[in-house]
Amino acid sequence: MRTVLQRVSEATVSIGGKVHGAIGPGILCLLGISPDDTTDDIEWMVKKITQLRIFDDANGVMNLSVLDTGGEVLVVSQFTLFASTKKGNRPSYIKAAGPDIAIPLYESFVKSLSTALQRPVPTGEFGADMQVSLLNDGPVTIIIDSKNKE
Repeated sequence: MRTVLQRVSEATVSIGGKVHGAIGPGILCLLGISPDDTTDDIEWMVKKITQLRIFDDANGVMNLSVLDTGGEVLVVSQFTLFASTKKGNRPSYIKAAGPDIAIPLYESFVKSLSTALQRPVPTGEFGADMQVSLLNDGPVTIIIDSKNKE
C-alpha cells in the first residue's frame, strides 16, 4: 500500500464537474493498493497517517498530528502510484491491484480511517475520472509505503 500525503489548507475531488468530496485543513491522501496488500497494511497505514506529526505547534514546529489538530482527511484512489517506468516510456500498472482486490481494501481503509478519526472521511470514487484540487500547505508532501517502512 502506498500513499502520497499532502498537508493542505483545503482540497476537493470532483467527478463530472461536481464536487464529490472536500475538506478544509488536513491531509489529502492519494492511495494506491497492490495485490499483496492485506488488512495488516491498512491498520499500519491508518495508524501512521493519523499519528504522523506534520502540523505546526504554537512554536511553528511540525509536532502535531491530524488527530491533535482535529483536521480532516480526503482519500482519493490512485492506482498510478504503482506505475513501473523501468522499460520504455509508457508506464506499466501490473503492480497495482485490480478492482476485485483493490475495492474491498480501499473501502476497508476508508472505514478504518473514519473510525480512527471519529468522523466521516470524504473520498473520490474508485475507478472514476476525477479532478483533484488542493492548496498544499508548506508545501508538505510525504510518500509512505507499507512494504518499505522507512
